[in-house]
Amino acid sequence: MNHALAHAASASLIRREVAGLPRYDPGADPDEVAALSGSGRVIKLSNNENPFGASPRVAEAVRLALAEGVSRYPDPTGRRLAQAIGTALDVPAERVVLGNGSENILELLCQAVLDAGDLVVTQAPGFSLHETFPRVMGARVEKVPVTAEFGFDAQAWSTALAGGPKLVFLANPCNPTGVVLSAGQLEHVLAATPESALLVLDEAYGEFARSRPGYPDGLEALRGLDRPWIVLRTFSKAYGLAGVRVGYGIASDPALVQALDRVRTPYNVNHPAQQAAIAALGDHAHLAETVRRTALEIDRVGDRLRASGLRVVPSSANFLFIDTGRPADRVARELHRAGIIVKAWREPGYETYIRASLSTPGDNDVFVRCLTGICAKENR
Repeated sequence: MNHALAHAASASLIRREVAGLPRYDPGADPDEVAALSGSGRVIKLSNNENPFGASPRVAEAVRLALAEGVSRYPDPTGRRLAQAIGTALDVPAERVVLGNGSENILELLCQAVLDAGDLVVTQAPGFSLHETFPRVMGARVEKVPVTAEFGFDAQAWSTALAGGPKLVFLANPCNPTGVVLSAGQLEHVLAATPESALLVLDEAYGEFARSRPGYPDGLEALRGLDRPWIVLRTFSKAYGLAGVRVGYGIASDPALVQALDRVRTPYNVNHPAQQAAIAALGDHAHLAETVRRTALEIDRVGDRLRASGLRVVPSSANFLFIDTGRPADRVARELHRAGIIVKAWREPGYETYIRASLSTPGDNDVFVRCLTGICAKENR
């Protein structure tokens, strides 16, 4: 077999929109970092996971779900989970859509809404899939930058939204910065967004931000608007269910949910995941304790890094965006040698930044010591 010819033939089949896309960067492989560092334990700070774990109720719910057997398909509608979410948020269950993580719903939205050439407006710096999924569909993406101090640029948003987007992706808090929009800033975006556009409010990290003063509840802000919108949330972050993949959206009307149902795979959330999410949703005390402990570490670690001379963006999420003052890829490789994984940011203009999700206090202390040591050594 001529592998070069086969490769060329395969490449010719790929749509040009797909061929030019970057691969999603999940961060370094823990096994490779363990081998490089010679450490039996790796501190993984690259994926914004919950170091405190899921509610104890989740393990029992998953055990019972597995005992029921895995040979049958799950409920394709996720009816019980949708009803539980609807009850918790005071919305009809038919306006709740489930996904294999909330990023799956981002993908479904692009598949259901976008035509080639449509305009999508989102943030910069921002979550890469807010750009990647629209580009898969051949859409144009305009990214609205933050101010030099990572603040909200009202004029830039007004200008971008005046261009007539079909989709608007707005994350609050923002990934990777952890910065939140105030109620007034969110209202500015809502007022400037054309009524013909679908407004997507991504609140993947909203549970962490709700403990902070001034954070607006996006669902409440959108609830009374007579226009298309959807709020996305997830069980992967504050609820600690990243391994089973459950996200959800609350839509402005059932017709939007029905459109997403037409393009999603029929069984996109498995049965143990649905049961785990129901259990996690009901344990309010565990969620509150996770949020409390996370906020303490975000503030403590941020203050220590700033005291060492590093620029750290104030965060209301479970991660920090840190300007190392040198190429982030190089810093990340140095941290790998210490058994620590962070995410080097590669978005243009932010190549000296790393994003680090926080772990337990002991792990965080190791991270601070290693990062400040690397930066101090390079400054000599």
